[in-house]
Amino acid sequence: MKLPYKDMFVGTESELVSNPFSGESVLLKPEAVAVYDTLRGCAWFGDHQGLRKGLDWFRQHFPAEYMILLD
Repeated sequence: MKLPYKDMFVGTESELVSNPFSGESVLLKPEAVAVYDTLRGCAWFGDHQGLRKGLDWFRQHFPAEYMILLD
């Protein structure tokens, strides 16, 4: 699967990630953790294009996780 960002660190283990607003958690594969962390950074720094790229990727590849973490 092609990742949406260049030069991303992708770990080797899945991680439990929680929605900061709802408290719901989901176990993400390493690639999804890397994209999630990067898109959250884009949101923090106001990079709307980068944020959109990550959200679109998540919706396509991990729709159930997207609904829990990002919708």
